[in-house]
Amino acid sequence: MAEHDLTALLAAQMDRHLVFPLLEFLQERQLYSEPEILEAKIRLLSGTNMVDYAMDIHKSLHGTDDVPEDMVRRRAEVVSRLRSLEEAAAPLVTFLQNPQLVQELRPDKQYNIHMLQDRYQIGPDQIEALYQYAKFQFECGNYSGAADYLYQYRALCTNSERSVSALWGKLAAEILMQNWDVALEELNRLKEIIDSKNFSSPLNQLQNRIWLMHWALFIFFNHENGRNGIIDLFFQDRYLNAIQTNAHHLLRYLATAVVVNKRRRNMLKDLIKVIQQEQHSYKDPITEFLECLYVNYDFDGAQQKLMECEQVILNDPFLGKRIEEGNFVTVPLRDEFLENARLFIFETYCRIHRCIDISMLAQKLNMSYDEAELWIMNLVRSSKLDARIDSVSGTLIMTTNHVNVHEQIVENLKGLNMRTYMLAKNIVEPAQAAQQAAR
Repeated sequence: MAEHDLTALLAAQMDRHLVFPLLEFLQERQLYSEPEILEAKIRLLSGTNMVDYAMDIHKSLHGTDDVPEDMVRRRAEVVSRLRSLEEAAAPLVTFLQNPQLVQELRPDKQYNIHMLQDRYQIGPDQIEALYQYAKFQFECGNYSGAADYLYQYRALCTNSERSVSALWGKLAAEILMQNWDVALEELNRLKEIIDSKNFSSPLNQLQNRIWLMHWALFIFFNHENGRNGIIDLFFQDRYLNAIQTNAHHLLRYLATAVVVNKRRRNMLKDLIKVIQQEQHSYKDPITEFLECLYVNYDFDGAQQKLMECEQVILNDPFLGKRIEEGNFVTVPLRDEFLENARLFIFETYCRIHRCIDISMLAQKLNMSYDEAELWIMNLVRSSKLDARIDSVSGTLIMTTNHVNVHEQIVENLKGLNMRTYMLAKNIVEPAQAAQQAAR
């Protein structure tokens, strides 16, 4: 069941706190044994301050109420450190919790720093203490408090490196609280910085883009406009290069987004090209399904891969999201993927055949004869298919249509328009960010 599990590859590019939702999903799906999942959770927690949670898991794993002595000592250290950080950050926290005092702050950071120093004796040490306190709160699992303090810290911070670090932390906190709108704003803010910042080496910039794309998966598969967002981001040349360099497994999520997004069918040709280029570096049933269908025209292979795709989606923490509706549990993305994939098979098959046996077509679509006939009738009625059904012979007869040359030009111009927009965006955004930084 875990043959196509990407958790290990994904976790390597994420903050350890972001890995917990992935492990929760694997535990729910029972892809691995319960002890394996609990051991993995304890290893993750060892690098955080969530000691109470680690103790609970240890008790569950070993079936005892006793906990190791090192966990008890670690808890005492965490409590002591938390108190000392609270004391160090207290003057600035007290100031920020007073709405009337906060009104004295201005967009000018230098003014704020001097004002805090002169009027309230709050200096660089207290501002640094706020960052350390926010970071400690995050490590303790208090994501809401951490997000608030990191936001306030960025309004006062003049160190660009530390400000970017705080933005990564706030993005992680918003993701873990499932504040998808705010998380998307932070993601776009971080992307602008990554694209415009002068990194010490191109490899550092590449790594930051890979981190960003991995963290963005949480947002793109939960936000209402996420499916457009992932296509827009991953198809940008710099990010596509990052995928092809050191994150080939992200092709699964890009391919899925293109398949289920009917409005972005124009990106299918570009996607197939990338899948072909990277077939020796990465493949799974989803990429192989598209390769079978659009490169090899292997309909039997595509049918087999489509059945495997269903299991891949169900066992993937981003694609297999479940929604409870009364007494039923559905996986919306699985249903949309299968529906669109069947349509892809059908369209491609119809493109190279004029008279089609419905029973053979039903077999290739993994449907019964009656289901296939009803499905095709609905396509004909909704004007998505120019054909007629011969019920006597049980065949579908396609109407031959020659594509108007003007329609071809218009369709090609749509793709050109999108590429021009993305090119202009990639040029203008870094320039604007650089101008703002210069101010």
